[in-house]
Amino acid sequence: MERHRTRGTRGQRGIRGARGTRRLRGPLLALTVASGLLLTGCGAGDSGDSSSADRAEGATGFPAPDYSTGEQDDSDSTADDESRDIAPSPDHLSTFALDVDTASYDYARRTLADGRRPNPSTIRPEEFVNSFRQDYERPDGNGFSVTVDGARTQDEDWSLVRVGLATRSAEQRGERPPAALTFVIDISGSMSEPGRLDLAQESLGVMTDRLRDDDSVALVTFSDKAETVLPMTRLDGNRDEIHDAIDSLEPTFSTNLGAGVETGYATAVEGLREGATNRVVLVSDALANDGDTDPDSILERVDGARREHGITLFGVGVGSDYGDALMERLADKGDGHTTYVSDPDEARTVFCEQLPRHIDLTARDAKAQVAFDPETVAEFRLVGYDNRRVADEDFRDDRVDGGEVGPGHTVTALYAVRTEPGADGHLATATVRWQDPETRTPHEESGQLESDSLDDSVWSASPRFQVTAVAAYFADALRRGDDRWTSLPGAPGLGELADRAEELADTTEDKAVRQLADTIRQARHRG
Repeated sequence: MERHRTRGTRGQRGIRGARGTRRLRGPLLALTVASGLLLTGCGAGDSGDSSSADRAEGATGFPAPDYSTGEQDDSDSTADDESRDIAPSPDHLSTFALDVDTASYDYARRTLADGRRPNPSTIRPEEFVNSFRQDYERPDGNGFSVTVDGARTQDEDWSLVRVGLATRSAEQRGERPPAALTFVIDISGSMSEPGRLDLAQESLGVMTDRLRDDDSVALVTFSDKAETVLPMTRLDGNRDEIHDAIDSLEPTFSTNLGAGVETGYATAVEGLREGATNRVVLVSDALANDGDTDPDSILERVDGARREHGITLFGVGVGSDYGDALMERLADKGDGHTTYVSDPDEARTVFCEQLPRHIDLTARDAKAQVAFDPETVAEFRLVGYDNRRVADEDFRDDRVDGGEVGPGHTVTALYAVRTEPGADGHLATATVRWQDPETRTPHEESGQLESDSLDDSVWSASPRFQVTAVAAYFADALRRGDDRWTSLPGAPGLGELADRAEELADTTEDKAVRQLADTIRQARHRG
């Protein structure tokens, strides 16, 4: 079946740079719109007076409004996580910070493989969805392409709507800037379990051989206290010294994660390299049991380093018992991302493929806003992103944090949407706003969806849309029993879901989708 989808629109009068992004040109009159709160972010930078930010030109239909008033509130604008699950009229906006984390899905797989059912509180559906390849067109330069498509579910008037954002492919990057990576390694007693410290050492060793000569690494360890084992050191001519430092790591006592992060940031600042991408990489089971264990307090102590120097945090989780909530919160507060590894293949993928992608940034403080047309949409619900909420009116306030995204990434937001009976015409406009990682110049891109572009059924949509739906339905099933969440419309049972995933694995020839089918079957047998 031919897929109908709406891509990012190009304004006929808009000024587009050489990299294909839409620059913001002039002030708009503020629109007075009464809206509730929906969705959060990370990273900061002064991009000037955001009241002069223009909406993306060329957008038609029902665009994201401009809330600018000339005055901005410096207070914390993060919305309450307990905000409405379903957004009734007149609240037609959904706003969130972009997120490319995948740890929740990877940890759920590990937990099910170990014969246990994951705790519903560890299930973040957006991380299930973002664990799989997508079929979005990619932009030529920095910034994003926008794809909006959808399909009808078996529940009357309910559809799933997919908003897809993609950056340029990693292969298009050319020469990335050098990297200055400070590895903060947990060597507490719990890291002695096979598949924790040993896995980290093996992976770091492989990565050391693959980094460029002009890259630099530092090594900080922590147990009951933190220690800088290796100051910032260039790879060129020093690989043996770095390997020796990695091989010398041994598990010791308790887990003072706060001391590790604080020392790691101090080491990163001391070894700061101008013109390089400076990053802290935390490798831990995040089972903090000593010192300061509150993520807000930990990050507050290093806030100056991350804001002044733009040092972001990449969290790598390990271990069958894993402090998922703490690691995820640290990464969110540290302008970064999290992932989880449980075997050598996954670890090599993270350290040798994913980490290099995280080194180069294509967008800072990226936020998305989806405006649903109240004439055609009765209600909607964003699947996941519960702790990435941004107040609707802060979408174009560039002092409000968003997410950092690198090349080769896709970000997918899935919505359950109930249309008005017989709805015909425009359904939604999705807009992504980001800042250039070097100049902090803001840009926007938009895409739209019309009612006649909805596929007749989720299961007749494109294979990659179906994979998205299966991942979301699976996360939804694992969260059942927690009455904070409303089940998705048209949800099949785990048996049918596993069969769907098996068919999609054959169609896509994707190993990750095959693993998804196996994981769903494991969940079915776990009750």
